Amino acid sequence: MTSDIIEREQAALFQTYRRLPLVIERAEGVRITTQDGSVYLDFLGGIAVNALGHSHPRLVQAVVDQVHRYMHVSNFFYQEPQVQLAERLKKFSGFDRVFFTNSGTESTEAAVKLARRFGSQTGRYDVVGFTGGFHGRTYAALSVMDKPLYKEGMGPFLPNTLVLPYNDVDALEARIDDSTCAVMLECIQGEGGISSASDEFIQAVLELKQRYGFLIIADEVQAGIGRTGDFFSYERYGFKPDIVTIAKSMGGGLPLGAVLATESVASLWDKGMHGTTYGGNAVACAAGNVVLEELEHGLLQHVREVGDYLHTQLVDVAASAPDKIREIRGRGLMKGIVVDGDAAPYVTALRERFVITNVTAGNVIRLVPPYVITTADVDEFISVLTEVIRSL
Repeated sequence: MTSDIIEREQAALFQTYRRLPLVIERAEGVRITTQDGSVYLDFLGGIAVNALGHSHPRLVQAVVDQVHRYMHVSNFFYQEPQVQLAERLKKFSGFDRVFFTNSGTESTEAAVKLARRFGSQTGRYDVVGFTGGFHGRTYAALSVMDKPLYKEGMGPFLPNTLVLPYNDVDALEARIDDSTCAVMLECIQGEGGISSASDEFIQAVLELKQRYGFLIIADEVQAGIGRTGDFFSYERYGFKPDIVTIAKSMGGGLPLGAVLATESVASLWDKGMHGTTYGGNAVACAAGNVVLEELEHGLLQHVREVGDYLHTQLVDVAASAPDKIREIRGRGLMKGIVVDGDAAPYVTALRERFVITNVTAGNVIRLVPPYVITTADVDEFISVLTEVIRSL
């Protein structure tokens, strides 16, 4: 059966994904079961999506209840699940307005479009991104990214966009000026190797913003909604951006994203200037409400505690293998194990021992497990990781 599904996929779908040789049968909690009956410990969480793990009872019930009421009616109507989720996001974030999307990429496109609307008032249009950043695979996103694989043969990209070296204060000061309308950054880069912005870099961005008056767009698609132990990763740096993009964990497994903005920025759009058929879908918002309720009721503190425990264990493993592990990165339940050389053999060896992770930035093992993992799950992972390190 497994080989049949793989062969059928290869015959029917665009071949754009490097899939694992696994066919999923079901998933529950932090475990994934394949069609051959194998059970895997999931430390990838649908690529930082399944905040509550798989088949969380409250989330499943909320989705089922909403499906029975209605699934889709469009944004011509007022819908309570949307309003409830927007209110919760406002409470957590301190922002004034929420625009719902279906994904992180859509959130990026909306944020860049909104920033250009802001810039049109004064005739400045430059949008700045940074090396190692990831904001999606559509045109605005690609225009402020530097990864050749995603861009080769796809241009030309949006004009008035540039990509500067991440954490390079000199490059910032040399290239940002009064033509800049927005700077888009991840305080922790997921695809960039779980790399954190330095305090000096963020301070330089803030000083330049004070000088030139551009907008800061914080991409919190992967690091946000509690992933790092704070609701947003930028909170650690003590500043508030003008626009925030979110998705992934917010939907708990359903396609859901959003753009958050201050009143002064959100009011730049009038009715009809932007929209989406499915954005803020009632079923997805029902799921999102459960995720935020769980964060309100102690899950965020759990992420901090288990994240600290995971970090301590990883540091101990790294200390025991300094010739193989260079660094432990990240905060909360967004961790990167930087290895000496290619991380792929480690990820493959972990999978062969029934643990799911993945490679980012070539030499980093990315860990973005569900928020509901326990210290026992961490101990199991560390035991397997230790065995893998000894074997390679």
